[in-house]
Amino acid sequence: MRTSGRMSNAKSWLGLGMSLYFWGLMDLTTAVLSGTPPLRGELAAHLSDKPQSHQRTKRSWVWNQFFVLEEYTGTDPLYVGKLHSDMDRGDGSIKYILSGEGAGMVFTIDDTTGDIHAIQRLDREERAQYTLRAQALDRRTGRPMEPESEFIIKIQDINDNEPRFLDGPYVATVPEMSPVGTSVIQVTATDADDPTYGNSARVVYSIVQGQPYFSVDSKTGVIRTALMNMDREAKEYYEVIVQAKDMGGQLGGLAGTTTVNITLSDVNDNPPRFPQKHYQMSVLESAPISSTVGRVFAKDLDEGINAEMKYTIVDGDGADAFDINTDPNFQVGIITVKKPLSFESKKSYTLKVEGANPHLEMRFLNLGPFQDTTTVHISVEDVDEPPVFEPGLYFVEVPEDVAIGTTIQIISAKDPDVTNNSIRYSIDRSSDPGRFFYVDITTGALMTARPLDREEFSWHNITVLAMEMNNPSQVGSVSVTIKVLDVNDNAPEFPRFYEAFVCENAKAGQLIQTVSAVDQDDPRAGQRLFYSIIPEAANNPNFTVRDNQDNTARILTRRSGFRQQEQSVFYLPILISDNGQPALSSTGTLTIQVCSCDDDGHVMSCSPEAYMLPVSLSRGALIAILACIFVLLVLVLLILSMRRHRKQPYIIDDEENIHENIVRYDDEGGGEEDTEAFDIAAMWNPREAQTGASLKTRQDMLPEIESLSRYVPQSCAVSSTVHSYVLAKLYEADMDLWAPPFDSLQTYMFEGDGSIAGSLSSLQSATSDSEQSFDFLTDWGPRFRKLAELYGASEGPAPLW
Repeated sequence: MRTSGRMSNAKSWLGLGMSLYFWGLMDLTTAVLSGTPPLRGELAAHLSDKPQSHQRTKRSWVWNQFFVLEEYTGTDPLYVGKLHSDMDRGDGSIKYILSGEGAGMVFTIDDTTGDIHAIQRLDREERAQYTLRAQALDRRTGRPMEPESEFIIKIQDINDNEPRFLDGPYVATVPEMSPVGTSVIQVTATDADDPTYGNSARVVYSIVQGQPYFSVDSKTGVIRTALMNMDREAKEYYEVIVQAKDMGGQLGGLAGTTTVNITLSDVNDNPPRFPQKHYQMSVLESAPISSTVGRVFAKDLDEGINAEMKYTIVDGDGADAFDINTDPNFQVGIITVKKPLSFESKKSYTLKVEGANPHLEMRFLNLGPFQDTTTVHISVEDVDEPPVFEPGLYFVEVPEDVAIGTTIQIISAKDPDVTNNSIRYSIDRSSDPGRFFYVDITTGALMTARPLDREEFSWHNITVLAMEMNNPSQVGSVSVTIKVLDVNDNAPEFPRFYEAFVCENAKAGQLIQTVSAVDQDDPRAGQRLFYSIIPEAANNPNFTVRDNQDNTARILTRRSGFRQQEQSVFYLPILISDNGQPALSSTGTLTIQVCSCDDDGHVMSCSPEAYMLPVSLSRGALIAILACIFVLLVLVLLILSMRRHRKQPYIIDDEENIHENIVRYDDEGGGEEDTEAFDIAAMWNPREAQTGASLKTRQDMLPEIESLSRYVPQSCAVSSTVHSYVLAKLYEADMDLWAPPFDSLQTYMFEGDGSIAGSLSSLQSATSDSEQSFDFLTDWGPRFRKLAELYGASEGPAPLW
């Protein structure tokens, strides 16, 4: 079936799409082009008037389309059209069959009458047309009466869809203070109706909410600003509702709306201003550098980069003592300490601080100026500061042979506070674990406490502490670097054992060994070593020493004809001296072995011939040697036993724990007539003895041990001579391995007065006339056995002391 023209063989059935009969192709074309929708009804073909059996006549036109409106809401099936064949006599012998898109599900056909109905709701927006195929069959045989024919059912549009904003809601941003007509955003609505049929899909835009701030183009949907000088600081967010209406906006059209959220973005149109014109701050004088003093803030109504601030100190007497930085997160100015403060030097400062916007917009400069200033007063508060050393670092050079107790530097510190408290000095022992140095507690005199050895420690880095007497928590410190200068106190010596050989066929003047020595000293003029044979062996006929003038020496032969049988080993003593002041020397021995060599000087053997060996030792000689070894072992054991016995008195057992002091007097003393030994008045009346009185000492004898009181009053100034003596004695006690591990100081000034018990001393009880008996101590048990042996009756002879 064709859509136009006549067919070569006439069809016996026709598609029905209208309720009117169109008898010519031109009439149907005119109806379609006029835009008038065809009406439902039956469409019959005009056939030839001549009745001819079993022949079809040609039709004047062919119609293969049906039209049906969408969105039918009736209860009965929607009648679409009718199919009819010329072979159909109305007796029901023809059966009509429908196939294709939607056949049986959307469209049905009465197989007897050929009526087509729609059994489902049709929606053009879902499907605009259906392509179907129809055929007429013999009901009895099922044989096709005519070839299958195809036709189309088109769904005709009605205005049943409102415009929709598929991308809504919208979000847009426009700078504040924008000129009128500035484009903000474009919105677009889509209508699902047929744009080619009527005005169902013709959309017009309008503002429902958002006037008078914004407007919209009715055709394009572009939203623009409609009000000038919109200020973000006054109102930042706007909600605009845009409507899209079809049918060209006419009455009866469908409409849809969307929301456009518009935000005014910030521009730099507000200058910064300090809410306070005067700030009052305080800071401790002990505040460290870069510590925070306070904060200032210039308020800016803008945001983001437009609210960024830069703070600077433009004037004031504290520009050198303080600095200001900008916090990038909170845009505040942080005032910090730039250099150390002193309450005693300056008690207050004044700063003039400026806050300005670094990012400016030229079109808003007339709203400025975009900077502001404020005044900051800073008060310095006094604190109790630790002592301060002047200078802050000490460097001392001291020779290594300095005597113990020598003052090498005076360390000085002072209290920076107004009170100027007294200061006591000490050494941080963690910096001087070897305790090589000592500092006077009051004067700060740094002295040596042990011998210094540059070869062991050439540098010492110690820390001296200074503490306030009234506040021990206030402690200052200073580093003292001590360089130990070298003195010539080490003699040069061979670094290893030297052993050489000489061939039996060696000639005079032949080199047999080159030796070198080392000297641990480091003289400033450089090291220079000299080599020679000791004076006692200066006329050595076998070897000689030649100094190479480079701290090495050559050993040369002075003759030829060495023989192992005569002497297999030579010991050459070499004198090594340095160039120090005074010069030091040592003697090193070179062992030279005589060896047999070939003609090229290669060693063959360095052992004497077998026949030159001494005769084997006899049995008597071996016994004598063993006896000597035994005697030596006995002597060693005896010495060890004596040492142990010597140490034993200092280990006190519980049973031998006798609290007894033995005092040895080298002279008898002069009695009461001897007024130079001590002040006898202290024993006559001790309460009248003056604490500050000087005691007379004897000039004819010296004490074995001199001691100082551990506690030195603050008003007492101890001379450096006493310090040197004490330090030297302390070093001697530390170095004495046989000294007892404790110190005992007993001072007896007087017996005491008013005691009803009398004297408890046992020093003169042997000469007493009283015959007191202690025999009862033996009955008191083992705990008092030792006392019973000492004071009880004894049957044996008296012990000798």
